[in-house]
Amino acid sequence: MTGSRNDTHPDADAHDHRHDGHHDGLRPHDESAHEAADREAAIHAAAHDPGLADRPEHPHHEHAPGPSVSAVDPAAPELLRLDGLEVHFPIRGGLLDALLGRSKGVVRAVDGIDLSIRKGEILALVGESGSGKTTTGRVVVKLTRQTGGTVRFGGEDVSELWGSRRLRSYRRRVQLIFQDPYETLNPKHTIGDFVGEPLIVNGIGTKGDREERIHAALEAAGLRPAADYAARYPHELSGGQRQRVVIAGALVMNPDLVVADEPVSMLDVSIRTELLRLMLDLRSQRGLTYLFITHDLSIAWVLADRIAVMYLGKIMEIGPAEQVIRTPRNPYTQALVSVSPSPDPPAAGERAKRTILVGETPDAAHVPTGCRFHPRCPLAFDRCKVEEPPLFDVGEGHRAACWLAEAGPLDLPVIDAVQAAGGVEAAAADSGVAGAAS
Repeated sequence: MTGSRNDTHPDADAHDHRHDGHHDGLRPHDESAHEAADREAAIHAAAHDPGLADRPEHPHHEHAPGPSVSAVDPAAPELLRLDGLEVHFPIRGGLLDALLGRSKGVVRAVDGIDLSIRKGEILALVGESGSGKTTTGRVVVKLTRQTGGTVRFGGEDVSELWGSRRLRSYRRRVQLIFQDPYETLNPKHTIGDFVGEPLIVNGIGTKGDREERIHAALEAAGLRPAADYAARYPHELSGGQRQRVVIAGALVMNPDLVVADEPVSMLDVSIRTELLRLMLDLRSQRGLTYLFITHDLSIAWVLADRIAVMYLGKIMEIGPAEQVIRTPRNPYTQALVSVSPSPDPPAAGERAKRTILVGETPDAAHVPTGCRFHPRCPLAFDRCKVEEPPLFDVGEGHRAACWLAEAGPLDLPVIDAVQAAGGVEAAAADSGVAGAAS
């Protein structure tokens, strides 16, 4: 390794450009300096402090979602649509069952979801581990075969698009950013080899053309000078630089859609801000569309135009990021928002309001009847146990799968641990929900 500034400061190059108007995809060009400073502070704060996402009183709260919302043309065409998507994995017993193809049931990883993404949009898919969000992303990039439903891309049905030759043109337009840069990069290959491999596999360009595209992708990902980084090996890079290499590997194909699976979850919080800013810059400069998979609601709120919340293979709530965070209409979403840590302690003599969920997420092989969240929901009533709610429209593109949302917007109560332990009656008595539900 050389003694350049890039070696000493892994992400110093990104800091050098963060205030340059030509590189700042986080704000419109006509935005005031004050608004720009607020947005800068909001994205930095959310990367360090998830609790800021659920604090409407925070002075930066109203500014942060703005860049994502304003970046999408309302008339933009639909790029990706999933209709009734299902991914069920068979459960097999012993060797005989495997030989005879017998199944003892299925794991319902994704259990009938509908999603659409417009060109230039960032849709965040949020949920706990085991919710099915990563499996959904794998279906989109054609790494996992769906067992039901359809996938349409650019208006074309690609549900049955399989085989290396048929997938070649599709994968030029759809790329994946993996979660773990340490496992993604081959330690025996140089950075240039990794970034250029898709070009060789697809037979794109001459050797000189490929080298030019490799360097352009590395530069776009913030690795400068590109020629220096292209000759290095993964062990010579920091974690943030490795993830930039993975991003460059996706950019080299000039895709339309990028599926980002937890792209910053393994990085230090000091690096996350720069990577999130980079992704917004690339959206602005290259017109990228993102399916951003994460378990962190605060990052989704800062980055995404819309948020879809998944639980046990189903979409529980979907809508504009600001509405989903400020006014969640599904108890599960509300619980996720309420337990985000906040730097502001409650007033003297008061307890922090939290919705405490009891129990673990059920097994996807044994999904509960009715609403699949009802065993953990502090507001569940009889209907929830026998009938699964559809996604009800609660206004302005905001939908929630909850029987309490059927009549329209409803102020859901915040349940603390004492109420949760006391049962639904105590919570309903405090909020008047029981009357609304009946």
